[in-house]
Amino acid sequence: MTFVKICGLRTPDDVDAAVAAGADAVGFVMSSRSPRHVTPGLARALVDRVGGRALTVLVTNELALADAVAQTRATGVDVLQLHGPTYDAAAFASAAEAGVRTWRATSLAADPEPRTGSYGEEALLLDSPDPGSGHRWTASDLRARPTGRWLLAGGLDPDNVADAIAELAPWGVDVSSGVEVSRGVKDHDRVRAFVAAVRQTAGTRSSAQSPQSPAPGAR
Repeated sequence: MTFVKICGLRTPDDVDAAVAAGADAVGFVMSSRSPRHVTPGLARALVDRVGGRALTVLVTNELALADAVAQTRATGVDVLQLHGPTYDAAAFASAAEAGVRTWRATSLAADPEPRTGSYGEEALLLDSPDPGSGHRWTASDLRARPTGRWLLAGGLDPDNVADAIAELAPWGVDVSSGVEVSRGVKDHDRVRAFVAAVRQTAGTRSSAQSPQSPAPGAR
């Protein structure tokens, strides 16, 4: 089945709602410019709240690589998601050398022919050509269909995610603003509706293909 990540969680109730709804992964944003920013201490508390019931992901687009690696270890998350052109292949290689699992997040504007693993990441999150616009992108925006484990992001919500999956057949989907009542404030009913809409889509995927279990020595 399609992998589901709910991103930008900021409260214990957010975590409980996402996990209870059946999310495979939850994301915590560490970016001072974001309305979803969490401090290291809060991120650690939220990871503890998850208690291994879902994959935990630290998302950043501004931390220096060394700081991002340090926060990954300090907060206890399973995966570090490096977002945007700040991080090149060398950054991902350094994270791997430090024993940190990585996901790469990019937009179609920056990487029109994306391929999972091109920077050594284990999964690729692909955003719209205009990240943060809230507009869902379509197959016509692609030069080539992504390969490998990739997550569709950008403009998704409970009403359109099933159609997006049917059109683009991603390995997973990622949502943040599409399940909010206002910027940075999650609507738990929309979180539940989003996961339910994904689960109702056709298709299965074996547990062996899911990245939920941390690799040995990953933290």
